[in-house]
Amino acid sequence: MNKETILIVDDEKEIRDFITIYLRNEGYKVLQAEDGEEGLELLKANEVHLIVLDVMMPKIDGIHMCMKVREIAEMPIIMLSAKTQDMDKILGLTTGADDYVTKPFNPLELIARIKSQLRRYTKMNGGMKNNEHEIEIEDMLINAATHEVKVRGSKIKLTPREFSILELLARNRGIVFSADQIYERVWKEQSFQSDNTVMVHIRKIREKIEENPRKPRYIQTVWGVGYKIEKD
Repeated sequence: MNKETILIVDDEKEIRDFITIYLRNEGYKVLQAEDGEEGLELLKANEVHLIVLDVMMPKIDGIHMCMKVREIAEMPIIMLSAKTQDMDKILGLTTGADDYVTKPFNPLELIARIKSQLRRYTKMNGGMKNNEHEIEIEDMLINAATHEVKVRGSKIKLTPREFSILELLARNRGIVFSADQIYERVWKEQSFQSDNTVMVHIRKIREKIEENPRKPRYIQTVWGVGYKIEKD
C-alpha cells in the first residue's frame, strides 16, 4: 500500500470524488479542497506529497495557488484545466507546475502521471527512505522531523539556520541556489547584500560536516552562481 498523501484542489466536487476513487484504489491517502484558499490551509495542516490542482477556481485560482505553494514547498504539482491552448500550459508550467493535464482526461493516465512524478521526486530528493523525513546522501543522514544530522554515524550540531540551508540544498539536489535565493528561502525576508551572510553559514556547515572543508564533498560552490549538492 502507498503511504503518500495526494491533495486534490478543484471546485467541481464530481471531479474531486472521481479522482479520489482511483487514488484510494491505488492505496493513496487523499485530501480534497474546493478552491485554492482551502487548499493552502490543508497544505499547512497536513503532510502532502503531491498536488492535483485545477486552474480555474474561485477565491484563489490554480495559478496563484501554485505560485504560493512554490514559496514554501517542493512537492510535485499536476495542473488540470479545460483549456488546451499552448500559452495556458506554458503559464502553468512556468509558475512551478511539474505536469499539465487537460480535461476531459483518462483517469488511468492521470494515475500514471502521479506515480511518475512521485518516483521522480523521491529520486531527486537523494534517496528518501520510507520515512519521508529522512534524506540520505552518501554517509550523511538528515532527519527533517528531528532536525538531526549524522555524518559517518556521528551526530553533527547545526544551528536552525544552518540546518535549513542544508535541508534546502539536500531536498533539491542538482539545483544551484544563489545566495539571494538561499537567504530568501531560509530567512523568509527579502535579500539585501546577503552574499556574505550566506557564505559564512555555508563555511560553518562545511566545517561541521566535511572531512576537509577546503575540498567539500557535499555542498559544492558554482562560482559566480551559487551553491548546490550534487546528484548521485
